[in-house]
Amino acid sequence: MDKVKVLAQYLPAEAAPLISRWIDYFVCEFKVSRNRNSKFGDYRHPYGGKGHRISVNYDLNPYAFLVTTVHEFAHLHTWNEHKHRVKPHGSEWKANFKQMMQPFFEKDIFPPDVKKAIVSYLDNPAASSCSDLNLYRSLRSYDAPKAAVITVEKLSAGAVFKIKDGRVFRLEERLRKRYRCVEVSSKRVYLFSPVAEVELVED
Repeated sequence: MDKVKVLAQYLPAEAAPLISRWIDYFVCEFKVSRNRNSKFGDYRHPYGGKGHRISVNYDLNPYAFLVTTVHEFAHLHTWNEHKHRVKPHGSEWKANFKQMMQPFFEKDIFPPDVKKAIVSYLDNPAASSCSDLNLYRSLRSYDAPKAAVITVEKLSAGAVFKIKDGRVFRLEERLRKRYRCVEVSSKRVYLFSPVAEVELVED
């Protein structure tokens, strides 16, 4: 099966031909990866005889998959231009991300709310990466519903919840950007992102 058909299974079909051309142009190994809770995608520069490598989580919705793919190709492009001389999400990367996103804006591939969130993210120098919560929430709104899953920011103080590995926590309070939670068994304190997906545990 050719690359365009494979890519169209994961991202909007109209975007697949251009992403396929990027893979060839940049001579990049592009991998659809298993789910990784800590990140949506990954770029690795040439090293040890290997070339450019990009991986994107298989279970992202099409818009999130495309944004993540462009995000990682912008890292590749920036590395080709500057190697290690610039910050990973500095002005050079932002300029490349913005430029590489334009063809998809011109094709009106993104829904208006996602496009607005991307533009806002690119115009906001304080936002370091796709951990930008406004963009994250906008993309996640297009996920298929998940039974019993809720985000930490929607829980009430004192709520008890568990994460994927089975550990159980109690939500204590909201700090500036994260939520202070206590693991029930060990009494250790952990800080959770507002958009971390958890499962509510009934008392």
